[in-house]
Amino acid sequence: MTQDHQAAHLPGRWFAMAALLMANFINLIDVTIVNVALPSMQDAFGATDSQIEWVVAIYILTFALLLLPMGRLGDVVGRRRMFLLGVGVFTMGSTLCGLAPGINSLVAARVVQGVGGAMMIPQTLAIVPALFAPKERGLAFALFGLASGLAAVAGPVLGGLLIAGDFWGLDWRPIFLVNIPVGAIAVLATLRFVPSLPGDAALRLDFIGVGIAGLALLMVLFPLIEGRQLGWPLWCWLLMLGAIPVTAGFVIWQKAQARRDAPQLVPASLFDNREYMIGTGLIMLIFAGIPGFFLILAVLLQVGNGLTPLQSGLTTVPFSAGVLVASILSGKLGVRWPRERIATGAVCLALGMIGLRFALPGAGEDLSRTVLALPLVVAGVGLGSAISPLFQTVLANVAGRDTGSASGALQAFQQVGAALGLAVMGELFFSTLKTRLPRAADPVAVYSDAMSLAVTFSTVSFFLIALLVWRLPAPPDPTAKVDKPAAV
Repeated sequence: MTQDHQAAHLPGRWFAMAALLMANFINLIDVTIVNVALPSMQDAFGATDSQIEWVVAIYILTFALLLLPMGRLGDVVGRRRMFLLGVGVFTMGSTLCGLAPGINSLVAARVVQGVGGAMMIPQTLAIVPALFAPKERGLAFALFGLASGLAAVAGPVLGGLLIAGDFWGLDWRPIFLVNIPVGAIAVLATLRFVPSLPGDAALRLDFIGVGIAGLALLMVLFPLIEGRQLGWPLWCWLLMLGAIPVTAGFVIWQKAQARRDAPQLVPASLFDNREYMIGTGLIMLIFAGIPGFFLILAVLLQVGNGLTPLQSGLTTVPFSAGVLVASILSGKLGVRWPRERIATGAVCLALGMIGLRFALPGAGEDLSRTVLALPLVVAGVGLGSAISPLFQTVLANVAGRDTGSASGALQAFQQVGAALGLAVMGELFFSTLKTRLPRAADPVAVYSDAMSLAVTFSTVSFFLIALLVWRLPAPPDPTAKVDKPAAV
């Protein structure tokens, strides 16, 4: 009996799929749910602005750095085993977050969460072919997209509800503790319904590559986040400058590994693929403008304008709804007009950021959540329109043997872009507050001005995408008719 035939008759395969979706959902929702709670955490711990940035940045950084090696490790030890370990580590990290006695212990617990997320997420898609026959896989993969959309919409609202409920006097802590029962159910369902998937112990990992990449990222992120708090000493600038040769060293190491036919964190052939590298830059740019935006938006709404966490979460729902609707429509278009859709989506994102600047309250004005809804919807539609064709277009320029590695690398670079954007936008936003709030007659206007300055970064990034996407060749249209050669 073939593997596909076995999968078609695998009992409980949809229960197994539910376990994979639950793990994917709690990882995705964790990103959006935390943003709503950041002001409450900062107030509870008396944390500095840079410390509260690290709550988000350290998770993204850990996830990005370990995503590729953990995916490879799943091939070594077995994907089911790796998935179970990942869910267990993520759930333990969530527990530690919910019980954290201080901001530093919370940041450390977020590292544990990031490790767990990196362990479990690469396995979710990889397990699907073992569960379903080819005719069922389309529906299975579509469910991952649906879970992503629901997580984006539900995260801010669920976070607001959990904090507003103040269950057992725990304030923001239930946003992490709610992962415990979900993780437990996912583990039990996996043990019962997901078949054993043996690994290949002969495969190896590029630990040195992981170390070099991690060093390069820290050399940029640490001074960007901490520099403002420390008064920008000279070593901050030297660290960021030093990241350039370290990054070059990473590329050299990967190429040396390729010549020795040794394992690589990122396949060296991708560095020589000009179209792939341009596309990677575009993906980093588009995601650089999103996590930082939601962090500072939560601070503006709750600290600057006095909204509750629930009101703040509901205010951001139009963005998530725009992403969900546009993603569904984008899926129906398939691979048609990819660059046009990317450019249009990027322009919508930029226009949404510009519109937001005009929707923010000025001196003596009150915040209008209704007015904010329109630019947020426009930006959400832009993101949902651009993401799918952007990934398709970039991966279309990769040779078949490198497609899997290129896809994994893109997800990692997506997280790197998010971490860098978070650091830059946080610096622009919080440095403005630090300079102007102490002598401000109207704090609301200062928060609006700080937000306007910070979103300038994302606005420029999105316009750059709309211009640079035309440097990518359009992927071939599989529906196009091929002319048959004339008979001789």
